Amino acid sequence: MVERLPDDQKLTEILKAVSEPRRRELLTLLVQHGPIRVTDLARHFDISLNAVSKHIKILEAAGLVCRRTEWREHLIEPDMGPVGEIDRWFRELRSIWDKRLDGLEDVLSKETDDE
Repeated sequence: MVERLPDDQKLTEILKAVSEPRRRELLTLLVQHGPIRVTDLARHFDISLNAVSKHIKILEAAGLVCRRTEWREHLIEPDMGPVGEIDRWFRELRSIWDKRLDGLEDVLSKETDDE
């Protein structure tokens, strides 16, 4: 049985958000360049401003970016905090594999000792 953690839904939102290649590109650009206007961000892509805005809203919902308004400009900036959820999940997976490998090592060393 798989144990579900309370923040499992948040991890699911984050992974869904970054599952789409354009959203990963958007996030990468934001991390590389820092806060940028939506219109300037859209210039990097061959899709409409409306499509870029929709991708940004999905990244916002996952907590990966935030929008800051300065006068009439909307600046989008990355928030890498939620990436810690992915890292935590991978650490748990590594921990499970480490335990399994340790168990396998014990079995193999016992067989070697018995010979």
